[in-house]
Amino acid sequence: MHGHGGTSFVAEFAPMMGAALLFVLLFRRLGLGATLGYLVAGALVGPQVLNLVSDPAAKLTFAELGIAFLLFLVGLELSPQRLWRLKNDIFGLGLAQVVLCGLAVTGVIWLGAGFSIAAALALGLPLALSSTAQVLPMLQSAGRLRTPFGERAFSILLLQDLSIVPLITIVAAMSRNPADAGGPPGWLLGLYTVLAIAGLIVAGRFVLRPMFRLIGNLGEREMFVFAGLFTVIASAAVMEALGLSTALGAFVAGVMLADSPYRHELEADVEPFRSILLGLFFLAVGMMLDLNAIAQRPVFVIGMAAALIVTKAAVIFGLGMLFRMGWRQALALGLLLSQGGEFGFVLFAQAQNALLIAPEAASVFGAIVTLSMATTPFLMMLTRTFRAEPAAGDGDALEPPRHDGASAVVVGYGRFGQTVSQMLIAQGLSVTLIDRDPEMIETAGTFGMKVYYGDGTRIDLLRLAGAQEAELILFCLDGDQLDADMLAAVAQAFPQPSIFVRAFDRRVVMKLNDAPVAGIQREVYESAIAMARQAMRAVGVEEGEIERSEDDYRRIDAKRLGLQSAAGDIYAGRDEMFSQRRQRRERETGAAT
Repeated sequence: MHGHGGTSFVAEFAPMMGAALLFVLLFRRLGLGATLGYLVAGALVGPQVLNLVSDPAAKLTFAELGIAFLLFLVGLELSPQRLWRLKNDIFGLGLAQVVLCGLAVTGVIWLGAGFSIAAALALGLPLALSSTAQVLPMLQSAGRLRTPFGERAFSILLLQDLSIVPLITIVAAMSRNPADAGGPPGWLLGLYTVLAIAGLIVAGRFVLRPMFRLIGNLGEREMFVFAGLFTVIASAAVMEALGLSTALGAFVAGVMLADSPYRHELEADVEPFRSILLGLFFLAVGMMLDLNAIAQRPVFVIGMAAALIVTKAAVIFGLGMLFRMGWRQALALGLLLSQGGEFGFVLFAQAQNALLIAPEAASVFGAIVTLSMATTPFLMMLTRTFRAEPAAGDGDALEPPRHDGASAVVVGYGRFGQTVSQMLIAQGLSVTLIDRDPEMIETAGTFGMKVYYGDGTRIDLLRLAGAQEAELILFCLDGDQLDADMLAAVAQAFPQPSIFVRAFDRRVVMKLNDAPVAGIQREVYESAIAMARQAMRAVGVEEGEIERSEDDYRRIDAKRLGLQSAAGDIYAGRDEMFSQRRQRRERETGAAT
């Protein structure tokens, strides 16, 4: 329970969390996003100001797991087929961005700061990378990650992750430190990357999927959480052991599970850890901000941060126009990716160890990266009106919404849910299916139906399945699994869709009487009426009489159900029901008249 110098983790984390809570709430209220709040909170409690927290570097190393969790969740939303569709943006637009921005920023540093070519490259190339940890949550919170604009931004960020290996190789090749001579050559690191990705793909297919199927059969949610965390951390650890990008490993693991039935359950379970660790990451970045370096050379730091932002925004804007984006979209992409990235800190440290730059330069340029991160929310907010699309737009709004944009979310894919969902699909509605039975999910898969694993009564899982954008939520669950309070919470969380519920019997209908739903359907009601009609037809009852009998039954049954629900008593209205006693009484009354 103790950190460095005997200070307990609790004593250090309490002020960190308190400052983060205060500043994130404040900056969100001002419309500037959470990242800036975390950076300011970190700078305040760190060694340079209040000195309430020690050793921010150690916390940064731990919190970098947050980036791995982020890339894992993004991978879960990108099936291999969709990733293949983005190949031109990744290797065309993405590669051009890294190369051109890297060379342009290197030129600015060489001309403006008087560094040697080697030092300018060691600083300029890492500054070509943007902040995945900042940009992706901004796209996710705006619901734009799955639009053409969001996909292009993501493609660039993914190529930046892939480019870390070549950048490490370039810095190592320029090293003036004799100790670096024995390091692995660049082609070997490249081979490691390919082999590691191939290994993760095989592990995803033959280890992860069977593991989640086994856990699904056990029905233990805690084990799902544990297995999700293990997947992210193990894939990141494999890449770290090879000296590669930990986030890339987690991303590949996510892509391998994107088509699995367990995607939504994993998203719901891993998301809270991602949020906490990413927040901690930006707190640590804020704590490491060298305020002395800024105080000693304020004009240089602010001027170089401004030059970095302008250079990257201009280059990316030009590339966007070259790749046939509208000018508003290209400008937004340039501003969104104009900051330096978190991998800059790693590469600056490597350049320092390679004796290419002095420790003071690493600190100054670390401060420049942090300042550039802080400007992004301001830039996006200040240019929002200027960048706003006219009514016609340029196609971005035509992309289906996130989470596959399902018209209906069907919870429960048993005998009842199958009929409901297939009729909706026959009408051309898109349907997201959720069930908790792994065997049922696999059987459905053999018939070409994609069913996701998870507890569809959980609001967080419904949100991941796209309930907020759906037109219908249909609970087709067997037995007595729902209550009015749970349905009220679902209706409050998702006011747009109409909610329909399958009820086991009239007792369940009575229990759900006050639930805010559009319809409740007793599961055997219609089939029992259909069988009664067939039976009457078989004994020669005329069609008109069959219709009258059905109408009478439906009217009396609805009246009884109303009385029972109002009284909360199954015996209420029993005199109204059809029975042999009532039949005898009506015959006697008829005979007497």
